[in-house]
Amino acid sequence: MLDLVLRISLLIIAISTVLYLYRLIKGPSIPDRVIALDAIGINLICITAIISVILRTNAFLEVILLLGILTFIGTVAFAKFLEKGEIIENDRNS
Repeated sequence: MLDLVLRISLLIIAISTVLYLYRLIKGPSIPDRVIALDAIGINLICITAIISVILRTNAFLEVILLLGILTFIGTVAFAKFLEKGEIIENDRNS
């Protein structure tokens, strides 16, 4: 029973990832695209975790952690770029 629920949830998350991909390509504004990219990263983490539970292994825990860190850094970088127009500031006095 648990295996069936996990497979159904994996299918639902995969469908939502495809829909987020559509929003990433077609999004009406740049912030919508950034949010879609962040949601795709979160969905990849969820997919990896569900596959780890289905396979009954903890080998993917490092991958989940790495995806979480990369998703967070990417979202912060995009938010800073949208706010200031640059990611790395050359002048530290301002």
